[in-house]
Amino acid sequence: MSTVIHPSTGPATGASRTGAPRTFSVAQLGKALPGAFRKLDPREMWHNPVMFLVEVGAALTTLIAIVQPFVPADDGTQATSLAFTWAIAVWLWLTVLFANLAESVAEGRGKAQAATLRATRTSTMASRVVDYDAAADPSALRATTSQVASADLRLGDVVVVVAGDLIPGDGDIIDGIASIDESAITGESAPVVRESGGDRSAVTGGTRVLSDRVVVRITSKPGETFVDRMIRLVEGASRQKTPNEIALNILLASLSIIFVIVVLTLGPIAGYSNAAPSIAVMVALLVCLIPTTIGALLSAIGIAGMDRLVQHNVLAMSGRAVEAAGDVTTLLMDKTGTITYGNRRASEFRALAGVDALALRDAAALSSLSDPTPEGKSIVDLAEQEGFRRPSSIDGEVVPFTAQTRMSGIDFSDGRQIRKGAGSAVIAWARETGTAGSSLFDEVQESTDRIGSLGGTPLVVATKQPGEPAEILGVVYLKDVVKEGIATRFAELRAMGIRTVMVTGDNPLTAKAIAAEAGVDDYLAEATPEDKLALIRREQEGGSLVAMTGDGTNDAPALAQADVGVAMNTGTSAAKEAGNMVDLDSDPTKLIDIVAIGKQLLITRGALTTFSIANDVAKYFAIIPAMFSAVFPGLALLNIMGLHSPASAILSAVIFNAIIIVILIPLALRGVKYRPLSASRILNRNLLVYGLGGVIAPFIGIKLIDLVVSLIPGF
Repeated sequence: MSTVIHPSTGPATGASRTGAPRTFSVAQLGKALPGAFRKLDPREMWHNPVMFLVEVGAALTTLIAIVQPFVPADDGTQATSLAFTWAIAVWLWLTVLFANLAESVAEGRGKAQAATLRATRTSTMASRVVDYDAAADPSALRATTSQVASADLRLGDVVVVVAGDLIPGDGDIIDGIASIDESAITGESAPVVRESGGDRSAVTGGTRVLSDRVVVRITSKPGETFVDRMIRLVEGASRQKTPNEIALNILLASLSIIFVIVVLTLGPIAGYSNAAPSIAVMVALLVCLIPTTIGALLSAIGIAGMDRLVQHNVLAMSGRAVEAAGDVTTLLMDKTGTITYGNRRASEFRALAGVDALALRDAAALSSLSDPTPEGKSIVDLAEQEGFRRPSSIDGEVVPFTAQTRMSGIDFSDGRQIRKGAGSAVIAWARETGTAGSSLFDEVQESTDRIGSLGGTPLVVATKQPGEPAEILGVVYLKDVVKEGIATRFAELRAMGIRTVMVTGDNPLTAKAIAAEAGVDDYLAEATPEDKLALIRREQEGGSLVAMTGDGTNDAPALAQADVGVAMNTGTSAAKEAGNMVDLDSDPTKLIDIVAIGKQLLITRGALTTFSIANDVAKYFAIIPAMFSAVFPGLALLNIMGLHSPASAILSAVIFNAIIIVILIPLALRGVKYRPLSASRILNRNLLVYGLGGVIAPFIGIKLIDLVVSLIPGF
């Protein structure tokens, strides 16, 4: 029987989800304002020593402003002095409010995603297996169930979920296979397949089973599910300060204490000439000297780093993991799916001696037109690249691939036949005619052996005309193709001082060839889970910070040992529990992006710290001459900005100190643009851009503000 075959034009492509970053807007400021006011609570503020000191100064200045009208003035300038004191107090409170606003905006960026996640956390009914026996056959569990609320499920419970039902809690499939809609968690509309007995057995509560039936063992306690943890993390409720952040906080607190001592000693010094500055002026000086800019933005920078990971569909279990990603020096990456596509693809047609290369190309392509496998489609793609033209239809019958024949092909209506498959199978098919010479078979065997030694897969192509013996045309070379652009990305990592190691189960010869093509620095061939763990420990003993990806239970020890362990969401619960990050898209190549986000966090923190400290230098030139020019006339030479008066100079510096925080909030949330440079070049760039910029900006800003303040009577 003959059928008409219409060649496939390739798989349909669907819309893909893109994680476009959310923009910073005035609307976000408005929504975050109530939270900023709530954070004025001293019990909240004392966690940030720098801003707590500013709040104490604001409260003290406010108290002085309230009391001041009732204290007699000696020089008759009480009204002007009172206006100045109130102005200082108001802007000090605004400085604290703006700092809280930065943190509140950063936390608010996760509110929308948290609301979406909460919508998935609806209470559902679950079919819990009664008296489940772990030794029993899970496939036999059909009637021994009872209906309970998902909130009543406990760790270790076993539930049965059928098509159309929501999975009631996090767990592992112990029996069955099903198509599952995970769009509520990952944002990806395409369903995924989950099955028991492998590395794709983990399921998440709130996702929906679209087909078939599965038996799931619950692996999380109520309130500790994957969705619960995501909600807490994206809202910033469970974010803990990282070691570097704690160290920087201690440094900032130490600097603040030093400046407190310095300011307290300045009063008695100036008092010798009966021109001691007022307490309001002393507080203003202190606030402008301490590093308030970075103190205000430090928490927001950390929260924004985790938020950028969420935008890339990666859940970090702690801020420490994000920061560690920025310090990574060794990157372990699986070959399959990360460096290579995983599916072997046709890379070359190798015709035998005396055979027309075009005949081999066309025969291989025709036999693959209806082959649904990735290998078959890649053969057609390669042939079309070399000039093959796809016919509109073919009159013939497909011969599908089977494990028994290890061949596929096509039988045309006119009697022609094409076969494509394993070398031994095609040679056996050709031998049935009894006419082919052994020397030809030897040539085919030599070609397949050569391809096999390179780690490739050879497919032999043969054809047979009616009434004639079969003819072997040549071999199609299939290989695990290295992804486009991956070598460039590895070169960028090398420029950042990161060493890349490819981990594969292939033999050393194949591993060496792929490693050379991909441009990795080293490789580990024929790797076992124990080998991965040993490699990580060796790297760490040498002082390196290691990052790796994994999805299986056998990867759990290595993920736990690595400084940054990225588990795939499709993997087992053991892998996700062992890692400190989970990639919801299950894309191993995202590890490179995670490292870039971590480095961007560190660069942003360093850049704004540099800007903040440099900022103070210019503010000295505004406040110091204004405070002590009457005591030390020579200091007037330092008034290089030509500020209007001592009062306007001090107030302008305080106003600038507050406004610069608001101006830098978008940069803190967005992050300094990341470039793959070495640490020394990044440092030089930060010193030039943010160090020099931090010195110049206050000179311009304070002068412009002074021009406005000078228009106010009394200043």
